[in-house]
Amino acid sequence: MNLPVVSGKPLKKNSERHPEVSLMINKIVYSSVQSPLGDMIAGATDKGICFLEWHDRGGVERILSRVEKRYKKPLEENVSEHLLKLQNELDNYFDGTLSGFEVPIDVNGTEFENIVWSELLNIPYAETRSYGEIALELGKPGASRAVGRANGSNYLSIVIPCHRVIESNGKLRGYGGGLKRKKYLLDLEFKNFSRLNSMKSKVSYKM
Repeated sequence: MNLPVVSGKPLKKNSERHPEVSLMINKIVYSSVQSPLGDMIAGATDKGICFLEWHDRGGVERILSRVEKRYKKPLEENVSEHLLKLQNELDNYFDGTLSGFEVPIDVNGTEFENIVWSELLNIPYAETRSYGEIALELGKPGASRAVGRANGSNYLSIVIPCHRVIESNGKLRGYGGGLKRKKYLLDLEFKNFSRLNSMKSKVSYKM
């Protein structure tokens, strides 16, 4: 599948739109975005980014079909302001100059999934949490498996940092993009946090 590629060049102001920017009225605009770990596919509603997945995870068509059913909106291959901002922030994240995303997001999970995803956003850059720790934070100490399922259902890779969730023994556990990518993201954050803050990070995991 050939998708439009986001250039990564930030918009200067609203009146100077990218020539291919879509108005995104009652639809989801999607395109490929680039990363050092491989191409990703991203989509956005008029409210914000609604999915960001690795291009090789389960097949692009399958991902798009799930998103279309979840949001009940048609899909359009195009570029939007949200997608341009996302690519720019991803570039900065992988360059080690950005620790928190500011691009708007538009999540649409179950009530429990939304609660878990909100808690994932509270995990600081270059830190990790176990599934059990997240369950405790939610006041549901016996729900670590349910937390794991919600974590695996996260459609916004990297932006909602499900890669920062590990097992209680410190080992890495399943990640949609693969454990090599998960390790890369954690190592990237650890290295840049230490460099930028000149202090020891709390990242800790075992292979």
